[in-house]
Formats: sequence, structure tokens, C-alpha cells
Amino acid sequence: MEILTSNLGYPRIGKGRELKRALEGYWQDKISEDKLKETALNLQVENWGYQREIGIDLIPVNDFSLYDHMLDMATMFGFIPKRFKYKEKAPVPLSLYFTLARGREGIAPLEMTKWFDTNYHYLVPELDTMPCLLENRPLISYSLARERAGINGKPVIVGPYTFLRLSKIFLDKGSLISALIDVYKEALISLKEAGAVWVQMDEPALVLDLDERDIRLVEEAYKVLADIGLNIILQTYFGALSFYERIINLPIGAIGLDLVRGEENLENIRKYGFPSDKILSLGIVDGRNVWRTDLNKVSNLVKEVLEVAKPKGLILQPSCSLIHLPISIELEGDIDSNIKGRLSFANERLKEIVKLARMLKGEEGIKEDVNNFEQIGCIPEVRERVKHLKASDFERGIPYEERRKRQQAVLNLPLFPTTTIGSFPQTGDVRRIRARYKKGQIGEGDYKAFIRERMAYCIGVQEGLGLDVLVHGEFERSDMVEYFAQKLTGFLVTKNGWVQSYGSRCTRPPIIYGDVSRKGAMTLEEITFAQSLTKRPVKGMITGPVTILNWSFVRNDIPKKEVAYQIALALKEEVLDLEKAGIKIIQIDEPALREGLPLKKRMRRDYLEWAVKAFRLVTSKVRPETQIHTHMCYAEFSDIIEAIDGMDADVISIECSRSQGDNIDVFEKFHYKKGIGLGVYDIHSPRVPSTEEILVTLRRCLKVLRPEQLWVNPDCGLKTRQWEEVIPSLKNMVKAAEILRGEIAK
Repeated sequence: MEILTSNLGYPRIGKGRELKRALEGYWQDKISEDKLKETALNLQVENWGYQREIGIDLIPVNDFSLYDHMLDMATMFGFIPKRFKYKEKAPVPLSLYFTLARGREGIAPLEMTKWFDTNYHYLVPELDTMPCLLENRPLISYSLARERAGINGKPVIVGPYTFLRLSKIFLDKGSLISALIDVYKEALISLKEAGAVWVQMDEPALVLDLDERDIRLVEEAYKVLADIGLNIILQTYFGALSFYERIINLPIGAIGLDLVRGEENLENIRKYGFPSDKILSLGIVDGRNVWRTDLNKVSNLVKEVLEVAKPKGLILQPSCSLIHLPISIELEGDIDSNIKGRLSFANERLKEIVKLARMLKGEEGIKEDVNNFEQIGCIPEVRERVKHLKASDFERGIPYEERRKRQQAVLNLPLFPTTTIGSFPQTGDVRRIRARYKKGQIGEGDYKAFIRERMAYCIGVQEGLGLDVLVHGEFERSDMVEYFAQKLTGFLVTKNGWVQSYGSRCTRPPIIYGDVSRKGAMTLEEITFAQSLTKRPVKGMITGPVTILNWSFVRNDIPKKEVAYQIALALKEEVLDLEKAGIKIIQIDEPALREGLPLKKRMRRDYLEWAVKAFRLVTSKVRPETQIHTHMCYAEFSDIIEAIDGMDADVISIECSRSQGDNIDVFEKFHYKKGIGLGVYDIHSPRVPSTEEILVTLRRCLKVLRPEQLWVNPDCGLKTRQWEEVIPSLKNMVKAAEILRGEIAK
């Protein structure tokens, strides 16, 4: 039986974040469109060359994107919303491509939300026009790979079911589906004629809950596409395939299954077998976590699968695209060798795949030691604290309605209080000073003086704009998770472990390798200094335990719940210190709560139970007068609204700007009684929203929410924006709140 190695997708950003720098240079008119495209092509050629060099047989092409792969699909198929007034039957110009992603004055961009249960953000296509093939992106990428790298690549395309499921549809669905399949067929025929042997159709939505209509749509679509005669790999990931028996019998050449997160896939193989006329593509090394694979164990698992399945052939691959991992552990020079030896980033994952294939082929000299490292980072007292938690440790004690009265007596806030989410622009001078401090070029005293000067300026700006509740600006923080990871035990922070979040935005997820505890005060000095500058309340800013967990590479030797509780206990100490110092409002951000939610509904109860308890563990001992906020962005709130209510925060803030208030629909069905901060200003775009635009969203929300519930704020932190965008945007936001107050007073 033939055994091939494959990759599903490679990180796009470059070893030195070349793509980020090129994008931002282009947006700032510092480099030309040609220079941006040259940088993008060079990155792709380098990626293809590396994969060919180490022995990957099926190298993905069209897995690269200048901003987002779903945006690429939308522009390829001509799905340009009518409000953009693009009527050409020609490839979308780069200026319009980025306008769809980022918006411009007077035109809102596409909505942005999370890619399944990851921290990657995709742009949501709006299907209000019929499709046509404006540009065959997979064919262009395939041809470039042949010309520039000498490879017969494997084009990667988001499959029709996933594309439709993740899009907003404004047309008759029957006519749309038929036309869309025709366009897919046109693109695939061109690939076949060009010489492509394989094509990877990504269908991660097939691991979601499906019904009979869904599976029929999939069956009908792939029956049409199979007639082309191209070898299609129907690729699923992030979980176990739904309707396993019917999907594996589609008339296609190969089925890709995730055995890392889709344990049920293995059970289905054992129970139902696998067609002998199809190739089985196994996602066998983890594309979303960094711990080295035990290849002996995995090799035995693959052998067991082959004994049961008996497929026509075998493809070994990561469990999903490697865009969720840093590029290489070799870029890290200062990691403790005992930890570094445990780690495997994108490049190392591909080497594991190649090595596993050689092991299965029985080649001489290929051996793999079992990944048994001595335990590191154990703190017995931390584990004992978690072990002895009791029910009262998760309860505030006094109901929200009573807390609200006490808090209002202390805070005396107006209707529609205005605030921001936390961070303010981290301009070039902030980044330069931080870099110099880290390199030892300036002392701690000078660095702290600079941060205080920035905080003072930020407080002054907010007071001048008339905001009701202020923030200190977070100038001392490079990232909302990394900052806390550096101040807690059990975390490793990398230097070059960058992962794309969206567009040019990259993060460095910390690595949790040991037990978590607080080394000392983490935010107290900055928050109390900022509060000393103003009589208005300044929020304490804490990243929540579930977000720290979900935005880190988490250890896999103990349950996630236990790690979350360890983090929560450390954060609890910080919250109580802030309260003792006189901070009256404390925001505990949980934008990643929805992210960790299992994709299948039947598996969600346990996660939501411990995730909510972890949040409540942080806040349970604060006084009733202390107002607790939390922030969430870009999520399907209908899935978690009961859990949000169960968190028992006094105020939540959510995204409403890109969806233009659509997210508020959930509150028509669920009568939420606590405070709600509406994200009425889209911070992911440089455009300045008008007062009238903000009022449209607020008035829509007032149809289902009481005036006394509403807070007014941006949809996320302002770190990535510029002051010249932020100040007029916040000015318009404050003005909108004032207008509403006047209308209510009448």
C-alpha cells in the first residue's frame, strides 16, 4: 500500500513576520502594490521549497492569503456585496480587496468572526449576488508553484458546504447552490486541464451538527464535482465527522479525518470500517498544540487503523492547517533545553510526518524514543488549593439587582455610560521604548517614567472626550495574554513564536508547561497610578482564566479544567488587591470563552460548566459594591448566552458594529437583565464611524434592551489603531450617547 505525506496548510506570515510588515507598509503607502506582491510570492516560494526539501509529497498551494482565505473565496467567486458597487467581471483590485477586509469612509467592511473554535478570525462572505468566477486563485497558485518551485502542488479550496455554512446568504438558497456548484466545477476543470493531480477541498463544517438537508446538499455537490475526474481529498478537521457512513461513501478519491481532536473518528473506523477503494488521509500529529508527538504510540495507532480500515492508500498529515502554530522551534534560542526538547512547531510537525512515514515503511535506522520527560514546574500547594475548592468559592453571594443598586450609589453613572475596552494605541514610540527596555538599553526607572507619561496623556484624552469610565491604556502590555503569562509561574513566553490572528495581526501564544501561581502583583502599580490622576473611575484590567487558557498552548498531562482553576486562583489574588487599593470597577476579559466550546452541542455542557466556574472563582470574593465587567468579541452569542448569564458579571461588552446590531437578536429570546456594553465602533478598521451610524446600532438595541442596561463602547481594544482615528471615533461615540440621553429625558 502506498503511503504519502501531506500538509494541509503552512503559516503565512514568514519567519520574521515579513507579511505583516509588507501589509502595514502597503496600507501606510510606504511600499507599492508590486512590492507587496513580491514579498507574498517570495514567502510562498520559500514555504514550498522547505516542504519539498524535507520530503512532503503533497505540498499545499493556495493555502497562502494576503488577508484571509474566506475573503479570497468570496472575491474569487464574485461575491462582492452590492454596497461596494463593483460591477466588473474581472479580478477584484487589491484596493477593493482590502476595503472588504478593513472598510473605508462611509462603507463598513465584511463582518469578522472566529474560525470554528480557534483564535483565527475570518471575514464572513455576504452572498447577495449570484456567483461567477472572476479569478481562479487555486489555478494561479498551482501554476506559480510549478514555475517557481518545480512542484506539482495540491491546490487547497474551501469546500462548498463550509463556504455556504459560514456565509451570510441573502438569495434564494436553491438557485444559489446550483450556481455555486457550477462555479466550483469550472475552477476544478481548469485545474485538471493544467495538470493538477490532487485537490484538497476543506470541509471542516462537516464536523458540526448536521441534519438531513445538510448531508443531502453535501452528497449532491460532491456527486457533481466527482464527475470532473480530479482526485478530490475531502478534508475535515477540528473534530469528528458527522454522518460518517454517508460521507465516506461519497464518490471521491480520499477522505481526510482528524484523529487528534476527533476521537470519535477512530471509533467510527472501528465500527463501520472504511471503503477499500478510497485513500484514507489521517490527521495524526497535532496542528494546534506544540507538544512533541510520541511517534511510537502514533505508529501503533496507525497500524491498528490500517488493520481495520484496509484503505486503497494512506496519506499522513497534520490534524489541520499549521497556520495555528509558530513556524519553527529553531527560531527560539533561549528556551530551557528540558522544555525545548518537548516542543514541536510547524516545521517540526512536518518532520514528524515524514519520520512517521519512514517508520511505517519499515526503513532501517528510524527509531523514536517515547516522549517521557521528567515532570517540571510542579507546585504541590497549587494543586492542593484546586483539590479543596468548595461550592462557596464560586459564588458572589448577593444577587445582581442588589449589587446594581449598591454600585450605582458608589459610581453615580449616567444613562448609557461610555467607556472603552482597555487598550489605547501602541504607537511606534511605545513599541520602540519597550524594545529598548527589553534589550537593556534603558533602565527600569526611565521605562516606568515613559509608561506613566503615556498613561497620563491617555487619561487626559479620555477626560477631554467626556468618557464616563476610563482605562489606563495598557501601554505596558505587548499582548493581553502574554503580559500575564510573564508574571505567572508555569508559563513559557517565546521570542518568535508568532501566530496569525487576522490580516497583519499576530500574537505569540504562551506555552503552559507547569503549575500556575502568581509571583506578585501584576497590574496594581499601573492601575492605581492612573486612578490617582482622575476622579472618574478607572477600570482594573485583567485577562480572564479561560482566555489565558484558550490563547495559550496548554499542557496536556492534566485536564484543562484544572489548569483553568489554577489560573483563576492566581487572578483572584490580583482582583482582591485591586479592590483593596480602591479600584471600583474591574474588567475580566473573556473573549475566548466561546472559542473553547466543543463544536458538537452534545459535548458542550461540561466545558461551559467549568469555564463559567473558573470565571466566578476569580470574582467570588469581591464586595457587592465592586462592579465586575467582562468583554467578549466576535462570537455566536446564542450558543453561550446562558453561560454568559451564569458568569454573573455585572456588565458584559459584546461586538455589534460589523454585524450592525445583528448579535442583539439573541436578547430578543433570552431576557438578559444585567448590564450590556455594546461594541458600536469597529476597531479592526481604520475608518471613523459617524455619530449617525453609531446611533443606528444603539437604537436597534434599545428595541430589546432597557436604557438602564446599556453601556456604549468600542467592540475591542484600540491598541492597533492610531490616535488620529481613535479620538474622532470616540468623540462621535460619546456624542451618540449624549443624544440618546437627551431623547430619553424628553
